[in-house]
Amino acid sequence: MSFFSNPNRIPESYGLRIAAGLIGFFLIMKLVGLSHHVELRLLNLFILVGGVYMALKKFKQSHSDRLNYFRGLVTGVATASVGSLVFALFLFLYMQSDSSLMQSIIENEPMGRYMNPYIASFIVALEGVFSGLLVTFILINYVSTDEVNQT
Repeated sequence: MSFFSNPNRIPESYGLRIAAGLIGFFLIMKLVGLSHHVELRLLNLFILVGGVYMALKKFKQSHSDRLNYFRGLVTGVATASVGSLVFALFLFLYMQSDSSLMQSIIENEPMGRYMNPYIASFIVALEGVFSGLLVTFILINYVSTDEVNQT
């Protein structure tokens, strides 16, 4: 059984897939010359929604079509957190090697003068974790779950 098909590693597996999608999107925007538009990070939400939704569906499928509400909530938030933290680590390393992105943030953002790669990466991670919480809460009400008192 591989890491990506292990039913006990769904948050890690799908979190890494989310991170790959976010990194790929970032690199495409960098190649196209749009990486300085921070408004495009809103599109990261679609990658996050897709990854969390697929993780919840995989969890339900691999556990005999059963998904406890709270277990689903934990799975979704953990998946989004793994993806966001890996992406934030990538951005930190990227900003360390390419100072032009960090300089663009410093010059063009309202609070940019207070930013450095550590703070910017932390903000990306925090934003991703809380977006994941909201996305999971919405999706868990869309995906059919078991009654709360069932296992």
